[in-house]
Amino acid sequence: MTELEAKIALNMLPEIGSIRIKKLLDYYKSAKAVIEASPLELNRICSLPKNKTFNFSSSFKSVNLKRELELIEKLKVNVISIDNPEYPELLKNVYDPPPILYAKGKLPQKSINIAIVGSRRASGYGLKMAKKLSYELASCSITIVSGMARGIDTAAHNGSLQARGQTIAVLGSGLSYIYPPENKNLFAQIAESGAVISEFPMQTRPNPGNFPRRNRIISGLSLGVLVVEAAKRSGALITARCALEEGRDVFAIPGEADSETSLGTNQLIKDGAKLVDSFEEIISELNIDIRTSLLKDKKEAETKADIP
Repeated sequence: MTELEAKIALNMLPEIGSIRIKKLLDYYKSAKAVIEASPLELNRICSLPKNKTFNFSSSFKSVNLKRELELIEKLKVNVISIDNPEYPELLKNVYDPPPILYAKGKLPQKSINIAIVGSRRASGYGLKMAKKLSYELASCSITIVSGMARGIDTAAHNGSLQARGQTIAVLGSGLSYIYPPENKNLFAQIAESGAVISEFPMQTRPNPGNFPRRNRIISGLSLGVLVVEAAKRSGALITARCALEEGRDVFAIPGEADSETSLGTNQLIKDGAKLVDSFEEIISELNIDIRTSLLKDKKEAETKADIP
């Protein structure tokens, strides 16, 4: 068993989670050493409550690592551990970074990432704004990050693809379980222009509890998060909260006062999110040298496009 295979096996254990995996790896220095350690000691290192223990021995035996590795090879998925140079630096520095990432495609390196998220039940206005802003940001060489969900996420990915830009989709399921199923073609297109990633083992189903964890990766990859439309209890607000906790910028598109899908975004603005209605306003919050370079590139691209 290689060290990477041991990390994959460790990541497949139920009920442990990335924080405890980090504790184990910090203590034992390798995933192989974790697997070989005594269950009693593992429970102590994991700091589980006194009335709760975890049966590491039976859990390791129940992990179908062979099947997992077969799926990884079959679907041509790249597994990136946190100590790999390909692991995104911004994500590495959040409170709870995933120990490994499964990636279909190639994660853009040293890219400027902006997340665009919002309601699955978006209005026509919301879909139009998400696609428009995504297109314009992608035209400035900014990578668009979203969750490939229905509604705003799908519009954001499509805007980037239409601009021939790079985009990253973060799933709340394993990469062999495409969700929502109608986005199968979108999944393939994103993998061609950027990457579809997940922290979950390959066959993980899109259980509701996975999505709040997915949202911290979306914000963790990004310099800022743009919320286009969100209801009061939208998952997009979780992404915005994660961004704020990590010191990232949060932007919001204002919406109609009586629209259910704008209540969350309007509240974000009241709470201090930056109200924006154009891509220039988002870019203006970035480093001035980067902003100048990006706008110059966009102007040159538009000039070339005008040449017959």
